[in-house]
Amino acid sequence: MLSVKLLLDRFYSEYDFKERILYDPIEFPHRYKRREDIEIAGFIASCFAYGKVGLFKPVIEKVLSAMRGSPNDFLMDFKVKKDGRLFSGIKYRFNENKDIICFLHIISNLLRSNKSIENVFKSFYKKNDSDTGNALTGFIDYALKTDTSDVYEKNLKPSGLRQFFPSPSKGSACKRMNLFLRWMIRNRDIDFGIWKGIPGNKLIIPLDTHIAKISRCLGFTKRKSQDWKMAVEITDALKKLDPDDPLKYDFAMCHYGIAVLCSSKDDIKDSRCRGCLLKKGAQFRQ
Repeated sequence: MLSVKLLLDRFYSEYDFKERILYDPIEFPHRYKRREDIEIAGFIASCFAYGKVGLFKPVIEKVLSAMRGSPNDFLMDFKVKKDGRLFSGIKYRFNENKDIICFLHIISNLLRSNKSIENVFKSFYKKNDSDTGNALTGFIDYALKTDTSDVYEKNLKPSGLRQFFPSPSKGSACKRMNLFLRWMIRNRDIDFGIWKGIPGNKLIIPLDTHIAKISRCLGFTKRKSQDWKMAVEITDALKKLDPDDPLKYDFAMCHYGIAVLCSSKDDIKDSRCRGCLLKKGAQFRQ
């Protein structure tokens, strides 16, 4: 009988990562060669990566297309009054047009002051931290200190802007931020690993509905709320399977659900649920 580790290791080794890139927001940073452009394109793509893929991808496309080939160079010289009009009319769900322009204004401010997002994040990271949670909290707090008067006429932080910057300190699972960190820090498969000095086992899994459902099925968590604590609990369970690279399973587990191989409901009457390899594997946990 297969243990969960053997089952997930096999699933991981057989997974066609490159084929799935086109169904994932990581497609966008993969279009760039310079590490600074990979970082900025990755941050923008991950921050918009909520909701259906078919809805957020066109928005990311519009935003990056306006940046003249180099997101980093464009935002280094970004001026709200001069360049903001290039993004006129772009909205996405909770993010109004001004929120998106202010989001770019904040990235621009971070770049001009610190040269990279990596430098900001690492200024809050400590080697003895158990994970990246404290550094992420510090990074988010720092980003939200940016004066937004150039966009809103007053130094405001409306909900549509804050939605781009979730924080562990608020209990958020921070799925999109953890996704971005996985891309930047993990150096295997389709991830870039361009940020050095932070071990891959400090990362926290990008938690979404699919990961939560599959993880409950496998006994990785009993929590009901999809929050930071659940994300940490699932990651800790995955560390028992691979202490050095627990997020190796993230992409395949997530897309097992996205590719409609997984039912949206945990329903034993659903034929997909009855025939699920992961669910069968859960019966053989060791």
